[in-house]
Amino acid sequence: MATSQTVRKYSNEFMNIGVDAAAFGMSNAVVASTNDVNSGYWNPAGLVGLEDKQLSLMHASYFANIANYDYAGFAMPLDNQSVVALSIIRFGVDDILNTTQLIDEQGNIDYNRISLFSTADYGVTFSYARELPLDGLNIGVNAKVIRRIIGDFASSWGFGMDVGIQFNSENWNFGVMARDITTTFNAWAIDEEQFATISGAVEGQNQELPETTEITIPKLQLGAARKFVFHYDFELLAEVDLNFRFAETNDIISTSFASVDPALGLQFKYIDMIFVRAGMGNFQNIQQLDGSESVGFQPNIGVGFKYKGIQIDYALTDIGDQSAALYSNVFSIKLDWSIFR
Repeated sequence: MATSQTVRKYSNEFMNIGVDAAAFGMSNAVVASTNDVNSGYWNPAGLVGLEDKQLSLMHASYFANIANYDYAGFAMPLDNQSVVALSIIRFGVDDILNTTQLIDEQGNIDYNRISLFSTADYGVTFSYARELPLDGLNIGVNAKVIRRIIGDFASSWGFGMDVGIQFNSENWNFGVMARDITTTFNAWAIDEEQFATISGAVEGQNQELPETTEITIPKLQLGAARKFVFHYDFELLAEVDLNFRFAETNDIISTSFASVDPALGLQFKYIDMIFVRAGMGNFQNIQQLDGSESVGFQPNIGVGFKYKGIQIDYALTDIGDQSAALYSNVFSIKLDWSIFR
């Protein structure tokens, strides 16, 4: 089989959707403030904020429940200075109609020739975080394994790494997350017999094997957060993040070298029990039918409730269809092992 490779702007995009309804409610502006089991995804340096083992679960449905997105994460402290974590993501579409053999050799439509297949993307992340000698400075690394399956047609394995840093000083938090710093790659294996059935389905289309290696370019996230405490029981967390892609996109700030998408998140907390969240992100330049351009954005809201080590969060994304981003009701639950003591 001939092999080739290509660099794609949006390779392995399922790994960029995000996890945790609390983060979704803040438009994913959590790189500087994240400090729980979900930090394994957002910024592994934040894992050092754990005091005990934690488990997190999330489910969301996209595209009118056609696609399912699931996440599970577990983290545990090794000692007073280091933490390890494991997270698993699955994004899948099941029971897709395969109509490539709908027409038989005589040119007749035969619905019995329709079959079903599924496509699924898996991401497994191993995280390690440690406090550095400088007070308030933490570092974390991720090792990622990517598995992608498209029915019997093709499958791939991919590998990559992330590095995150956090610095905490009184009520200020700063964070840096470098994703895919090694240029995550996917090596595809294509079933040529199955591909032959596709290449013959529509004359003149799908005549050549696609590239068998994909390269995911690095991304950089910078964040700054500030906590405001009112009368001891009330707390406001505000964070601003800048998300960099090293490619030209439709982001509100875009050049041939890099594109920048800002995000703002707010969280109001009452006695560490009730949470109300809001955020704006995914600022995009959108071209209208008349050729003019406008700026679209994605507003999010969310609520949460925590009691004795159990936290349940909900987020509603893309309110009012302000942008063409993914839309969903997102639920997640987080369990702290302190509940069992």
